[in-house]
Amino acid sequence: MNDPTDRLAFAVEITREAGQHTLELFGRHDLFVDRKGDGTPVTEADRGAEQLLRARIGERFPNDSILGEEFDDKEGDSDYRWVLDPIDGTKSFIYGIPLYTTLVAVLKKNNADLGDPQAGVILAPATGEMAYAGIGTGCWAQRGDGEPRQVSVSKNEALSDSLIVTSDAGSFAADRNPGAGDVYQWYQKECRLARTWGDGYGLMMVATGRAEAMVDPIVSLWDVAPAKPIVEEAGGRFTDWQGNPTVHGGDAIATNGLLHEAILERTRGR
Repeated sequence: MNDPTDRLAFAVEITREAGQHTLELFGRHDLFVDRKGDGTPVTEADRGAEQLLRARIGERFPNDSILGEEFDDKEGDSDYRWVLDPIDGTKSFIYGIPLYTTLVAVLKKNNADLGDPQAGVILAPATGEMAYAGIGTGCWAQRGDGEPRQVSVSKNEALSDSLIVTSDAGSFAADRNPGAGDVYQWYQKECRLARTWGDGYGLMMVATGRAEAMVDPIVSLWDVAPAKPIVEEAGGRFTDWQGNPTVHGGDAIATNGLLHEAILERTRGR
C-alpha cells in the first residue's frame, strides 16, 4: 500500500486516538512529570500516546520507518517515514493550557534521504480542532464531530494589521540564537498583535487564516513536519529562516505567503 492518501486517512484516524489518550491525563493534579536528558519535561501522556501511535502504524504499515520525540527510531524498508510528536507543547499540557497539540506527519524519502512531507495532521485534543492535508488534497479543518471544511490562509497583505505567533519568546534569546532577538523585537513592533500561541496550534492558526505568520528560531523535525503540507495546501508558504522550503532547517517560518518575504528580509543570515 504505497498511496500517500491512504496514509493521510490513517494518520487522521490514529491522531484522534492518540489525542484522546492525552485527554485522559490532561488537567490531572497528580500528573507525574519527568525530565529528559536535555532538561525538557515529559509525561506519561507523551509516552503513552506515542506508544499508541507506533503500535497502530506498525500494524498497518509494518515496513514504514518511524521517528518520534520520545523513543528510538524504527527503521523500515519502505519509502515512507512517520514523524510523531504526541504532545507538542508539553509545558502547556502540564499547566492545563488547552493549546497543546498532537502532531503526525508522513515523509517520503528523496535523493537526500531526509524525506519530504507528503501528509500532515495537527490536532488540538482539548479544543477539538484539527487541520490536515496531503499533497494535492487541499487543507481541511474540523472541529469536534462537525463536517470537515476546506480552509485557506489569510489574505491580509499588511504587516501592521497582522497577528504573528511563536512558540516561546525565550527561544529568541541571544545566548541561544544570536541575532534572533532583533527579529522578535522587529515583528513585535511592526505587527498588530504578537502572541506565543505557538507550537502546533500556532501553525494551525496560520493554515486556517486566523494568524498571518508563525516564526520560530529553534525547531525539531517533529515540531514542524506536518505543517509544511498543511500550510502550503491552504495557500501559504513554509520555509526555514533562509527561505529554503524544508522542514529540516532547524528553524521555521509559516505564513500566508503575502508576508513571507518581508519576514525573510529580517531572518536571512541570522
